[in-house]
This record gives sequence, C-alpha cells and structure tokens, in this order.
Amino acid sequence: MAVTRAQQPVVTTAVPFPVRSRLAHPALLLTGILLVALNMRACLAAVSPMVGEIQRSFGLSATASGLITTVPVLFQGVGAPLTPRLTRRFGTERVVLGAVLVLGAGVLLRVLPSVAALYAGCVVIGVAIAVLNVSMPGLVKREFPDRAAAMTGVYSTTMLVGATMAAGLSVPLEHALGGGWEASLGAWSLLALVAAVAWLPQVLRARAARDGAAGVTTATAAAAPAAPVRPIQGIWRSPLAWQISLFMGISSLLVYTLVAWMPTVLADHGMDRGEAGLVFAFSNLVQVAGAFLVPLFAGRMTNQRALALSMALLNAVGIAVLLIAPVPGAWVAAVILGVAQGGSLGLGLAFIVLRTDSAAGAAQLGGMSQAVGYLVAAAGPVGAGALRQATGGWTTVLALMLVLTGVVAVAGWGAGRDRTL
Repeated sequence: MAVTRAQQPVVTTAVPFPVRSRLAHPALLLTGILLVALNMRACLAAVSPMVGEIQRSFGLSATASGLITTVPVLFQGVGAPLTPRLTRRFGTERVVLGAVLVLGAGVLLRVLPSVAALYAGCVVIGVAIAVLNVSMPGLVKREFPDRAAAMTGVYSTTMLVGATMAAGLSVPLEHALGGGWEASLGAWSLLALVAAVAWLPQVLRARAARDGAAGVTTATAAAAPAAPVRPIQGIWRSPLAWQISLFMGISSLLVYTLVAWMPTVLADHGMDRGEAGLVFAFSNLVQVAGAFLVPLFAGRMTNQRALALSMALLNAVGIAVLLIAPVPGAWVAAVILGVAQGGSLGLGLAFIVLRTDSAAGAAQLGGMSQAVGYLVAAAGPVGAGALRQATGGWTTVLALMLVLTGVVAVAGWGAGRDRTL
C-alpha cells in the first residue's frame, strides 16, 4: 500500500540484502558502474542498422526479423524477477560480473552462422541485460543513498551513450573490418570484456569484506544494530507499482519499436540507408540529454507528474511527425523523440529509487516493473513488423503508437505521485 513520506513508519526488519558497503574508492566504483552501463544498450542498438542485412542473409520474413530485437526484450522481462534472489544469494558484485560476462558470450553466440545461434544469442543477451537492469538501481540506491536520482541519471545517460555509439559505428565497423554484419556485431563483445575487467575489483573487495565479516564475534554481531529497511509487502497488488510498471513498459515498447524499425521506416519512405542510420544515431545521441537531465529534475521535485506528462506529449509529437512527414521531418522527429525516449528511460529508473526507501525495496520494485515492462515492450518490434507486413506500410503502426502515448500519460500521472511503497 502506498503511503506518504510523512506517514511512513521506520521498521527495522532484517532482510538478506546488503546495506551501503563503502567497499571501493568512489572513482573506481563509478568507473565500473559506467563501463557496465555502457554495455546495457549497445548490443541492442548495434543490430538495428544491420537488420536488413541479417534478413537477407538468412532469408527471414519481416516478422522473423522483428524477433531479433523482440527476443532480447522478452527475456529481459522473463529474467527480471529472478535477479533479487541471485543478488541475495551471491551478492550484487558477483552477479553483475557474471551478467557482463554472459552478455559478452551472448554477443558472440548471436553472430555464429545459423538462425538457431542468432536467436539463442538474443535469448542470452536478454537474460544478461535483465540481471543488470534490476541489479543496478539497487546498487545505486545502496552506494549513493543521498544522490540516488542524480546517479540514476548518470548511469542511464551512459547506457544511451553506449547505444548511440553502437548505432553510429555499426555500418563503419562493417566496412572497416570487412567481415560483414557478423564481424561488426561481434566486436561489441570486447566492450563487455573491458567492463568485466573494470568490475573485478568490486568483486574482490566484496569478497574480502565478507571474509572479514565472518571473523566478527557473535557478541559483536549481536550488538550491531539492524539496518533500517522496509520490505515491500504485497507489491504485485499495489496500484502504484503497476503504474510505474506500465509507464516503463509502454515507454519501452515505443523505444524498442523504433530501435528495431526507425531506419527501415525512413528507408521505406525513400531516405538513403546511410542517412537513415545517421538520423537514428542522432536520435540516440539526443536521448543522452533527456536521460541525464530528467532524473536530476525528478529528484528535486515533490512529485513528478508534470515530467511524466511532458515525456508522453513529446513522444506523441515525435511519432506524429514520423506519421505525417517521415522524410522531411526526420531530423525534427529525431530530436523530439530523443528527448522523450531518453527522458522516459531516466524517469522510469528514477521512479524505482524515488518510490522506495531501501536498496532491497528498489531491487524488489525493479524486478516487478522491469518484468512487466519488458514483457509489454517485447510486443513492440515483432508486432510492428507483423502489422507492417499485413498492411503494406507503416501508417497503422505509427497511429497505434500514437494512441499508446495516451496510456503512458495516464500511467505516468499515477506513478508521479509523492508516495512510497
């Protein structure tokens, strides 16, 4: 049940989730977080300019091509509820390291010369990203409790920097490596390896801290005060949790649909493929500003309703431009959608830390909202591909997306209330 912050009781219930660790130097910890975040969208955005080539390479239909983007999103939803259990059992640091390594393996699996490997790699990538999606808000809440919203903006911005870099470099990498789309997409596994190496000190420090804690006497442990945390009861029955989940879900559906198809929409209306890729990359670049600024504003507001409505309105305007004047208005739409989509991502992640009181609560809400959110979002790319194939164009797809911005506005109005779970 949602309560105001003024009404909120302080409960000292012991739960198996770590409190702020202060294990590593802040700069080292921040570097690790940013390098991990850099991987969390790059391997998804990199595939978008390559969809046409992959489709031709394997002889896929438009619907099957949409699954290349849909499968990772679907398995982000499937894997999200399992992550809080993993972090409690193995520790957040080890879980993050394992997820980054699995992500790199999934990137390599995806480029093996078979359709089965292509989709299996998409599954592995989706599960790995799910674990990172849920782990990171809890880790930020734990390590930066007084600056959680600002730090959410920093790491969500870095996620989009990775996506922008991947979208812009995919075609040039293909030409530079001379190995087709396989070499271009496979190269992003190196970024995951770099992140894993940078994150390893956190795992070693966490292990040392656990070993040290094991030597504490029973009397000392008994004298230590319990961390003031407040586990969320009945989260799946909470209207607020569902509003946050739907805000994230529909916003993500809009994002992933355009990640999968925006260059194709522009190319089908006569734009050069190279320019269409640049428009898409530019839109991702603009997302950085929204992802950074919106969480900062959100953290300074009593409620975030105005921000949520603004993001929904901007999404509606950008989609309307693509619907009415796709080629002449492409760059304008890229700017508007960039702000809206980056801001929606940052705001959705900020809701997770602003609507909870502990790292455990953030992980719990993150598990639910991202499970629901990504299962909803998974319908976007494949649904858009199927609808385009059935209707022979993009008008119906874009019109339906325009309607969905109204759902985002309603959900955001509820999620933006000054309440905590």
